[in-house]
Amino acid sequence: MTFSPLEVERPTIEDSDLSPLTAVSPLDGRYARRTRPLRSFFSEYALLRYRTLIEIRWLQKLALEPDIDTPAPPGEKAMGFLDDIVDNFSLADAERIKAIEKTTNHDVKAVEYFLRERLSKTEDIAPGLDGADIAWLDNAKEMLHFACTSEDINNLSFASMLLDARKQVLLPPMRRLLQALREFARAYAGSAMLARTHGQPASPTTLGKEMAVFVHRLDRPLDRFAKSPIRGKFNGAVGNYNAHLAAWPDIDWPRIGREFVEGLGLDWNSHTTQIEPHDFIAEFFHTLIRFNLVILDLCRDMWSYISLGYFRQRPVQGEVGSSTMPHKINPIDFENAEGNIGIANALLGHLAEKLPISRLQRDLSDSTALRNIGVALAHSLIAYQSCLKGLERAEVDEGALARDLEGQVDVLAEAIQTVMRRHGIENSYERLKSLTRGRKIDRKNLEEFIDSLPIPRDDKDALLRLHPARYIGAAKDLALDLGDREPKETKNDI
Repeated sequence: MTFSPLEVERPTIEDSDLSPLTAVSPLDGRYARRTRPLRSFFSEYALLRYRTLIEIRWLQKLALEPDIDTPAPPGEKAMGFLDDIVDNFSLADAERIKAIEKTTNHDVKAVEYFLRERLSKTEDIAPGLDGADIAWLDNAKEMLHFACTSEDINNLSFASMLLDARKQVLLPPMRRLLQALREFARAYAGSAMLARTHGQPASPTTLGKEMAVFVHRLDRPLDRFAKSPIRGKFNGAVGNYNAHLAAWPDIDWPRIGREFVEGLGLDWNSHTTQIEPHDFIAEFFHTLIRFNLVILDLCRDMWSYISLGYFRQRPVQGEVGSSTMPHKINPIDFENAEGNIGIANALLGHLAEKLPISRLQRDLSDSTALRNIGVALAHSLIAYQSCLKGLERAEVDEGALARDLEGQVDVLAEAIQTVMRRHGIENSYERLKSLTRGRKIDRKNLEEFIDSLPIPRDDKDALLRLHPARYIGAAKDLALDLGDREPKETKNDI
């Protein structure tokens, strides 16, 4: 009898059953706890909240603009009522917007209609308002979404999401990673280690210096990422202020638009079509890709060092490394980080290449792509968390480093032939090549060769005293010469 699992009727998962166990995406399933901080910035609820924020802030900007004569300036309570809509935006509010969208089939217009409802029902939900405030709010609803295209609201929403998520969710673990590596570099600045070029024994280095290389490599893309400008536009249907000038032809609308965008903490983009062209997002993501690639390289090196025995991994009570081999502690954190960076960079690369391309003044192909920004950033976040966890569990085995060096006296061939060159001895490289290449030599072989060299006694004695563990050049100083520079805060990082 054959059995196929396809013949078994599977239970249907209803919406009411949605949980980390039933989610399709591992970001909301297996990794739900780790990606939870991003929900406040990249969920559908978050997008609706940010859209609501932009609509309300624009209404407030218009209300306080002295050159605009309607509606009259609001009272303090009326402004507070508008602030409360944003500050207390709830899941029920988001659900109401989605209900309206079923009729409008337009997500941004649904936000406007939701706000019109709120401004029309002030007596029911804000009994503390006086008559003048209620009248102002009722009249002000006609200025909601004034002269806006949907992309005026959307581009500022996504830009604000990136601005806030970068500061609150992404930069902290990125900086913790850099600091953890900096501490590694200092702690093991003088811990001699056999280098491996092409996977083969090479001139010794120190563990600290190799970690310092990653600090140095990560510092620049992290600095650039923290300072990467996040831009916004607010100039109407095709970027020309057509409707604005039709209503109030004598007002400096570019000034007002710039003030509004910069008031949100964003950089101003003055020349656009209907959409902000997303060039800044491409720059933002490409910088993040560079940072991620260095982390990927670090994870693969750590995996190799663990394989070589240079690092032990601290056992955790109750953990199992293999279902059949009880002794194993696998480098799963670095492997997890590697896998998630691969997914993250694939998505970031696609978004960076796709988003700046839009047919003529606008097409809608960016809309669904933008909704996956959170997915790409979530996989990056998981990778940083996993890499940090792996570093925290890694313990250096100084004995393994020493034993590896002890058995590789042939790596001193570089030093010997270089001293020979200094003294003009012919075919220095070739003589050491003949002595060492493809052969296993011991300390005695090397000392006999050194004793035979026609070089001054002091230099000969110096070579005889040389040991692989002491042949580390300036590695220790390089490991310690990292400084403590952190990326300076910029307007977009505040």
